[in-house]
Amino acid sequence: MPSAFDVASVRRQFPSLAVTDAGKTRCYLDNPAGTQVPQRVIDRTLEALVEKNSNLGGFFSSTVQAGKLVDDAHQAVADLYGATSAEEIIFGQNMTTLTLHMSRCLGRQFKAGDEIVLSRMDHDANVAPWLLLAEDKGLTVRWMDFDPETFEFPDDALTKVLSPRTKLLALGYASNCTGTINDVRRFCGEARAAGVISYVDAVQFAPHGLVDVMALGCDFLVSSAYKWFGPHMGILWGRKDRLQQTFGYKVRPAGEDLPHKFETGTLSHEGMAGCLGAVEYLASLGTGGNRRAELVSAWQAMEAYEQSLTQRLIDGLLPFKGLKVRGITSANAVHRRVPTVSFTVDGVDPARLAKHFAGENIFVWSGHNYAIEPCTRMGLMDKGGVLRVGLAHYNTAEEVDGFLSSLATALR
Repeated sequence: MPSAFDVASVRRQFPSLAVTDAGKTRCYLDNPAGTQVPQRVIDRTLEALVEKNSNLGGFFSSTVQAGKLVDDAHQAVADLYGATSAEEIIFGQNMTTLTLHMSRCLGRQFKAGDEIVLSRMDHDANVAPWLLLAEDKGLTVRWMDFDPETFEFPDDALTKVLSPRTKLLALGYASNCTGTINDVRRFCGEARAAGVISYVDAVQFAPHGLVDVMALGCDFLVSSAYKWFGPHMGILWGRKDRLQQTFGYKVRPAGEDLPHKFETGTLSHEGMAGCLGAVEYLASLGTGGNRRAELVSAWQAMEAYEQSLTQRLIDGLLPFKGLKVRGITSANAVHRRVPTVSFTVDGVDPARLAKHFAGENIFVWSGHNYAIEPCTRMGLMDKGGVLRVGLAHYNTAEEVDGFLSSLATALR
């Protein structure tokens, strides 16, 4: 384990990690579905509800404070994403709701016969909204396909499905099933060269690596804060010129100014406060002259720690007879995956395993986990999907070893 990362200090900041059930400590390995929150998030949320619980735009103290909170939250996520302006940050209920909304906004510029490219690797939140749009508008859907043996896209996965009629590429940064980190920078570059809008789902990547929208060269990127140690909210980044050019479905009093053009209704200010707290927590794990620099430093330490923990888990899984890890397993390629590890065992229902672990107070998920396309591609939809184990930077080697020991007991 990398010595530079102090996981004990990290764990002390998460109250939920000390919770027990009937005397059994909880082991949170369900992180791909939602992470735990540090005390900083709880404090920020409480502060918003007690001191700043007001609508925006007035002259009295609570509304003024609420306005500053909202501005600070936008700037915090701009720093997290590496955006050039807080105007490019749009808050919403979650990634799915934001994507359904933005698919309709972007769809105003598409016409029957246009094409969109979707991915066989993606969570359904970055598939179904576009399929619905295609049905409504008469668009043709083309698919980027991955290799079910390597769990990665071939180099020509996008170029062979692009055409002069392609208008949009919707692609996940990392898979919530296989754990693969896709070469988003490359594919967004190919899309940009073809004049195609790129829409990136970073929900699974954002808890495990530094997002840099400028380096990626995408047009839109979205994640959910509850996957990166915050509350249940989604946050979308859009390139400023794209946002300005895109039609916004909104009520009449809302103006055309960014980001309010796309932030429908009154948002959860307490949720935005929690997002601010989550970014502040992440930045506190690093060093630097400003928040972005602190975040860069923090992710360097967290990535190294998580990669070593992930390889420990994978190396422990591989010797089990009949077990197949549905993702990258090579130690030389662990940097090309997030610590979301899915596997199947011949003749064993994943749900049965999940129930066994629940009895040990080890939290994991089974099934398709909304990854309908990858599970279908791997022929697992009618076999119960996968058993999914998801690590975060607050997990420990002891928890990994405990999971593996419990798995051995279950499979005897």
